[in-house]
Amino acid sequence: MDYKVRTRIRRIVVDEQVPVGTTVTILGLVRTIRRSKEVAFVEVNDGSCMQNLQGVVSDPDRIPAIDRILTGAAVRLRGKLIESPAQGQKYEVAVEALDLVGEADATYPIQKKRHSFETLRDMAHLRPRTNTFGAVNRIRSRLAYAIHTYYQERGFYYIHTPIITASDCEGAGELFRVTTLPLDQPPKKDGRVDWEADFFAAEAYLSVSGQLEGELLAAALGDIYTFGPTFRAENSNTARHASEFWMVEPEMAWAELEDDMDLAEDFLKYLFRFALDDCAGDMAFFNQRIDHKLIETLESIVASEFVRVSYTDAIAQLQKSGRKFEFPAEWGLDLQTEHERCLTEVVYKRPVIVYDYPLAIKAFYMRVNDDWKTVRAMDVLVPRVGEIIGGSQREERLDVLQKHMEMKGLTNWENYAWYFDIRRYGSMPHAGFGLGFDRAVMYITGMQNIRDVLPFPRVPRWAKF
Repeated sequence: MDYKVRTRIRRIVVDEQVPVGTTVTILGLVRTIRRSKEVAFVEVNDGSCMQNLQGVVSDPDRIPAIDRILTGAAVRLRGKLIESPAQGQKYEVAVEALDLVGEADATYPIQKKRHSFETLRDMAHLRPRTNTFGAVNRIRSRLAYAIHTYYQERGFYYIHTPIITASDCEGAGELFRVTTLPLDQPPKKDGRVDWEADFFAAEAYLSVSGQLEGELLAAALGDIYTFGPTFRAENSNTARHASEFWMVEPEMAWAELEDDMDLAEDFLKYLFRFALDDCAGDMAFFNQRIDHKLIETLESIVASEFVRVSYTDAIAQLQKSGRKFEFPAEWGLDLQTEHERCLTEVVYKRPVIVYDYPLAIKAFYMRVNDDWKTVRAMDVLVPRVGEIIGGSQREERLDVLQKHMEMKGLTNWENYAWYFDIRRYGSMPHAGFGLGFDRAVMYITGMQNIRDVLPFPRVPRWAKF
């Protein structure tokens, strides 16, 4: 039988594009099978949607492999689509032929019972077959499509920035080194590792961000965005940190901080609206099983006008709130999640964009304000998690950039010569931000651990599969 004639279950039960009476071929995995002497019921899922499709097999003894078809098996099912008399399903298939393509025996670990997320993390190769992780991966895919659609429709160019780089965008030093040198006896020069003998003739790392390269392309093309993997060698074992994750980073030439805030707000609302409309079935599942207020929260954000408040005023509001915080809310200290949630859930009761942060706690590339105490940075905060986007207007003045780098101890200017050139030749105001794609998927699905929205998470002491 030709695999190409198959009908995806989504077309039948969600899109309702297949008329009753049509002969269909379903290719999928068995979720459950129940049988008696007269009839067998086989529920099959092909991953195209949350719902299973039931095949009704009359006289099951006519199917040679019927006793070997167990939960987890791959089957080819052919028959006529009919209206189902059973509650909870509109259609079923009157099976004419049922072939066992790939067996699964009784040791198959994804049986029809509840498994904890912790247990399923050890089975990352099988957990996409469950309802929750099937839905996570479908939404992930659709959101990636939405991101490209959003920026392409607005004239942004998609840029592939390097994964291997010689510069540290954040200046924090949390980098994975890339080398071909022998680790037991690396070549040395003047008592230190001779990086000129390495593959790239220089120290190289996995990129923590495509921003710096993105700025170069924005200067030439106007508006660009990057969307790809980034890496942080941060030994942090929290529910929100991963060592390998995906970032969306738009960059706009001839733009200032206000333009950046406008784009960030519009982009978030677009993503949330898209998820609610395009992924309605999977979103309903998450709203029922994971977070009963999920859809309400996203709808509220889409309908909100984001508050814009300076860091200085935000600190004042936190101090006036009367709340007791674990970490002090004081000028000069970074906002913690508890502060961000207080601003969005207690003080303003909607999303907040905080801007003009202290220079000392922000990165070297952010535009310095005239007071030399603050920079043109902004964070977008949303209820229930806090920061979801971080961005800034970039420093376009070469002398100010170099002075700021000196203040932060970044004096290896030879590594940034190319970055200086766009300030030296035709500099212009520009701005951009970064959205952690995986954290956005967490927020949209209500999942509480980043390990559960990455197909194969990479975290400290864990790089399986």
